[in-house]
Amino acid sequence: MQNFKHLGVISSAILLLITQGCSWQKSIDSEPKYPAAALTATPHPSSIIVSKSIAADDSWQYLISLFAIPEVNNARIDREIAWFKKHPEYIAKIQTRAEPYLYNIIKEVEAKGLPGEFALLPAVESGFRAHAYSHARAAGLWQFIPSTGRLYGLEQNWWYDGRRDVYASTEAATSYLKKLGGVYDNDWLLALASYNAGMGTVSRAMRRNKRNNKPTNYWVLNLPKETQAYVPRLLALAHVFKHAEKYGISLKTQAHKPAFLAVNINSQLDLNTAAKLSEISLKELFHLNPGFNRAYTPPQGPHRILIPIDNAELFKENLAKLPQHERIQWQRHKVKSGENLGSIARRYKTKTSVIREVNHLKNNNIRAGAYLLIPASRHKIANNPFLLANNTNPSNKHPTYTVRKGDSLWSIARKKNVRSKDIARWNRIGLKTPLQLGQKLVIKKKTTGKPQYKRRTGSTQSIHYTVRSGDSLYSISEKFNVSIHDLRKWNANKLGKYLQLGQKLKVKVDVTRPTT
Repeated sequence: MQNFKHLGVISSAILLLITQGCSWQKSIDSEPKYPAAALTATPHPSSIIVSKSIAADDSWQYLISLFAIPEVNNARIDREIAWFKKHPEYIAKIQTRAEPYLYNIIKEVEAKGLPGEFALLPAVESGFRAHAYSHARAAGLWQFIPSTGRLYGLEQNWWYDGRRDVYASTEAATSYLKKLGGVYDNDWLLALASYNAGMGTVSRAMRRNKRNNKPTNYWVLNLPKETQAYVPRLLALAHVFKHAEKYGISLKTQAHKPAFLAVNINSQLDLNTAAKLSEISLKELFHLNPGFNRAYTPPQGPHRILIPIDNAELFKENLAKLPQHERIQWQRHKVKSGENLGSIARRYKTKTSVIREVNHLKNNNIRAGAYLLIPASRHKIANNPFLLANNTNPSNKHPTYTVRKGDSLWSIARKKNVRSKDIARWNRIGLKTPLQLGQKLVIKKKTTGKPQYKRRTGSTQSIHYTVRSGDSLYSISEKFNVSIHDLRKWNANKLGKYLQLGQKLKVKVDVTRPTT
């Protein structure tokens, strides 16, 4: 799934949000015909009324009781419903992924007075993957890009990325959605469209319609194709959950209670020590705390760690008994003549800014004979087994096929000696989904036996970046914190003398490195 995500800047007089979000690999008619009911403005109550007849004992059923956006008949929604009907395994997968986060998300959505449907937004944004990262540099369950994340208080530095912090990002996303609801007088479809495409894009579309004496509700606005699919996708997903029995889809039963407790740890702590104190595995700890980039919590905070609810009291008791000097392990380095912070940082595989921070240095000036404290652990998120488990790829890389004029799944299947339904499954599209010129389809080779898997080094994820107007290899390398040499190496067969508008480049991104 490709994403084009949020970008926002606020001044005292102007709110300008240019956002990018997720796009579904399906085509959308440029001028779809809608039933009359779909052309009416969506009712937008000032408050959400929750049925008190539903007992809050099962999270999914309770969430469904919070749904508040009126259902409408619409061709775009029907297309998305059809996809979900054909892929019940996807519904099962997102339920499993959502399990540790769902209670907290429902609680925040309810507290902000948002429609319950919004608790399903991480399924659309990231597939409920807390470590998800897009070509637009969007990260986390709610897919914030760096600037919008900072705008809503999500810090991003060498130690920590708040966009991947499931606790902080949920608070930020629901605050953002509530603000958008206020801007559009609680028209939740316009709020959703703005979350995806940006307030600027939606407001311009509304002004165009006003000038032409046309309605200004979501269904008739001329919005980007991604946004035309984005809102119907969430509504379709909510519809499928609400009518799961009708579609033969099983909803899991999940006790409606917290899965974790946010514990204030007051100061920096080694995460390996935290796992031992709570008697859980490091993998389980990282599953709840994917925002940490290093083996330690940040020295300047947030001093908060999520612990499984059943282990939280044990963790707090053990932490209270832990001597302060055992919270984190340090190496003591004596500065030698000729050394500088840069050379010391390289030796210990850290950064000069980190050494300055932990030693309270105002600048890079150090003197021979002085002692510096260096974090003993060189580990970073690369050793997070949760991320590694999601960063494994088959070692036999699959070729892609570029769709040409006149192609169909059937003709491509014949050409490649595979089945059309396999191509659809490999690319998560329907058998009748229209193909787009230039679209790239994965065509898997036939193999004997099981594919061999290898782990990527570090916390690197491969993405595909589409070249835009004004781009150069230098600007792209700066955007993703990679070298021009690496860009050329990763795209050796694609790069000519000049970049082409719309050209897709492979970029290997370290998701733990802060971006601008």
